[in-house]
Amino acid sequence: MLCCAIFFAELLIAQEVSFQFPFGYEVNSSELLFDQDAQQQVINWINVNTEETTWKNEGAELICYGNPIGVVRSEIMYENFILHIEWMHMDPGGNSGVFVWSKAIPGEEDRLPDGVEVQMLELDWVNLNKQNGKTPPIAYVHGELFGVGGVKTKPDNPRGERSKSIENRCKGRGEWNTYDVICVDGLIKLSVNGKFVNGISESTQRKGYLCLEAEGAEIHFRNLKVATLPPGVSSIEN
Repeated sequence: MLCCAIFFAELLIAQEVSFQFPFGYEVNSSELLFDQDAQQQVINWINVNTEETTWKNEGAELICYGNPIGVVRSEIMYENFILHIEWMHMDPGGNSGVFVWSKAIPGEEDRLPDGVEVQMLELDWVNLNKQNGKTPPIAYVHGELFGVGGVKTKPDNPRGERSKSIENRCKGRGEWNTYDVICVDGLIKLSVNGKFVNGISESTQRKGYLCLEAEGAEIHFRNLKVATLPPGVSSIEN
């Protein structure tokens, strides 16, 4: 009976990673700065718990249709790096994000992995999700940073355990937003459309996969680039 359970678990895992696709580029930061001929490597994304119809490469864009809820992950893990990504929601109140330093193992209930989430919410989210009849602050919408799946962080701008952006720089659906995310030794700094507005530190997890999130709404991505940085202190004890 145990052998059968193991077999079906392995079969399920095999089905969940049955496709992958290329999107974005990786480059070594030192080569990027000092070598004009630095080579870019294509980043391959491996399915975790979505479907082939969830994603579509269309020219320079990656379209995520939002369902089923879940993620794809980068082929390799990253520790210290700079992430550049541009995104555009198509639906009012659309929800998505990027997970960094993730094990890419989905939760049983919410289907999402651990790590630190870099939130991408469309501006109308606050209007569609009133709390006790009141509209939440617009700062909830874009660029929140928070640990998930047991990962703990210290927020720069606390909203409970989450860190909120100190200025709303997000554009609405149908318009492109730009995130630059610096991740070094458990510290993250987020720039939204050209200005640093949020950050966390002391993350209890400091190496892992990047995950792109499907969470029920259509979102487009483009110009994803990862500049890898030298490794550093990767444990809290050090």
